[in-house]
Amino acid sequence: MLRLDKFKKYPLTFGPTAIEHLPRLTAALGAKVQIYAKRDDCNSGLAMGGNKLRKLEYIVPDAISSNADTLVSIGGVQSNHTRMVAATAAKIGMKCVVVQESWVPHEDAVYDRVGNILLTRLMGADSRIVPDGFDIGIRKSWEDAIQSVKDAGGKPYGIPAGASVHKYGGLGYVGFAEEVRAQEAQMGIKFDYIVVCVVTGSTQAGMIVGFAADDRADRVIGIDASGTPAQTRTQVREIVDQTAELVELGRKVRDDEIVILDDYAYPAYGVPSNETNEAIRLAARTEAMITDPVYEGKSMQGMIDLVRKGYFPEGSKVLYAHLGGAPALNGYSYTYRNG
Repeated sequence: MLRLDKFKKYPLTFGPTAIEHLPRLTAALGAKVQIYAKRDDCNSGLAMGGNKLRKLEYIVPDAISSNADTLVSIGGVQSNHTRMVAATAAKIGMKCVVVQESWVPHEDAVYDRVGNILLTRLMGADSRIVPDGFDIGIRKSWEDAIQSVKDAGGKPYGIPAGASVHKYGGLGYVGFAEEVRAQEAQMGIKFDYIVVCVVTGSTQAGMIVGFAADDRADRVIGIDASGTPAQTRTQVREIVDQTAELVELGRKVRDDEIVILDDYAYPAYGVPSNETNEAIRLAARTEAMITDPVYEGKSMQGMIDLVRKGYFPEGSKVLYAHLGGAPALNGYSYTYRNG
């Protein structure tokens, strides 16, 4: 039994997220495997929700106890994470500074004025665009923002990109695995595979630790969308080890239990390929399930390709973890102007 209950949790979500069967997508892919989705994109009333809120529920108590008055985080211009940090700050009554780096070589005319960044600004966050490129690690621009809050007399609480390398960053998705187990018991089924997008790493890392408790960690199939898979794998490994220790898993997670497929991140982080775009359209036109070109479109592309290639044995039940991110579509409006 994992010791998740010893950590304080601040409620930011509606509770357990729905699992739905996707019959039309299943049929469109030949019906040899059954596809389901767990809808973490619909998990909250806070600014359209998403996976980062599961992580922030375990981080907020630490921020409050530190007597901080300002949450400081970082992401790309169309970052889902900075949107969720801004939402959390508004909800708990703190100020918010977010650094928005130029992670994506994308030139849509309204890219920096719509979608996630628009919502971030609407919620009162101090959003600072800087020209630095993509990197999932600790960034100087973030450290500079933290210092700027101190210099202005504030008390900052730093949350790294994706909340991933935060000491509690993996806990929320340990909870996801426990939630899935409870839902499987209610539904009378068991999922053979879980498909999830991975970039900064703590979503998949938390799942790996959570599903390691019933020896299913290697069934968590990470679809890399970073385009820097070696760095992502290293970061996932670190978060897995730290999180396993926190929740007292009682053993080391093996390297072969960390499955990350790097075939779908091309041509670059945040830039959708033709195959990504077709995956987004297929999910939308079969199930009205909206995925984005940065994260979920690429994990959807990966899942579709794996199904078509026969990666999952016939009869498998595959659970797609929908992590959110649809507001970013607005930054790619020219790409999808005709659907």
